[in-house]
Amino acid sequence: MKKLFATGIAMSLITLAPSVFALEKQYVATPQQSTWQMVANTPLECRLVHPIPNYGEAVFSSYASKKINLDLELKMKRPMGQTRDVSLISMPPAWRPGDSADRITNIRFFQQFDGYVGGQTAWNVLGELEKGRYPTFSYQEWRSRDQRVEVALSSVLFQRSYNVFSDCIANLLPYSFEDIAFTILHYDRTSVELNKQSQKRLAQIAEYIKHNQDIDLVLVSTYTDAEDSKSASQNLSERRAEVLQNYFKSLGLPEDRIRVQGYGKRRPIDDNASPIGKDRNRRVVISLGRTQV
Repeated sequence: MKKLFATGIAMSLITLAPSVFALEKQYVATPQQSTWQMVANTPLECRLVHPIPNYGEAVFSSYASKKINLDLELKMKRPMGQTRDVSLISMPPAWRPGDSADRITNIRFFQQFDGYVGGQTAWNVLGELEKGRYPTFSYQEWRSRDQRVEVALSSVLFQRSYNVFSDCIANLLPYSFEDIAFTILHYDRTSVELNKQSQKRLAQIAEYIKHNQDIDLVLVSTYTDAEDSKSASQNLSERRAEVLQNYFKSLGLPEDRIRVQGYGKRRPIDDNASPIGKDRNRRVVISLGRTQV
């Protein structure tokens, strides 16, 4: 009788162990909770968000740039109290119990910061989600030495939003704000129009401005070579400045955000005695400012 009773207690402990004596905190959206949302879809930014109940959210983002880029941030409702080494593992879904868990890599989450994964590892996480697997972050709970935290990304309803995210990345502009924030363009001899190469560059600036509501200042400074008289050079410089002012106004920028100045043949950057020097001096400097967020 005692043996049967002891066996019954042991069975009860085994039954209760997952809920009462577990040494892991697990955060993951159930199939019913799992959502993936495109919260930014522009030529400047793509952002895909996956809420993780009671923990925070996973945010994939990519931005206009010369290089294809991808960031993954694990945004936490309660920031890490201590820096922790983290194992990133690809787990099979519950309905595929025969599949094995695969290690992706080891990373580090820093104290008081959200978890960050970038570059190839972030692409690998997307690849595992596309396979229907659950990329899982595992680390020691900073408030309890004998407890681990597991945070998983659910692949339920992922594919459709991922298709939109992929299309967005493919349509990002191949240059960033930093690439165009300070630009020097050039003119032919007496023209008020930029040369062909500079016109292409100006079109890139225009395309960026069309999609960015944070541009709050455009500074335009035009210069000539020293071929003509002071008054003729100044007049040509001011005409060039006016053409660009009208151009930026046509993009929808308020007039008070556009400041232009013609300097004529003042402030040369090269020797006007050589053709190459004159070409360099016939220029416009365009500087962009934007609201800091």
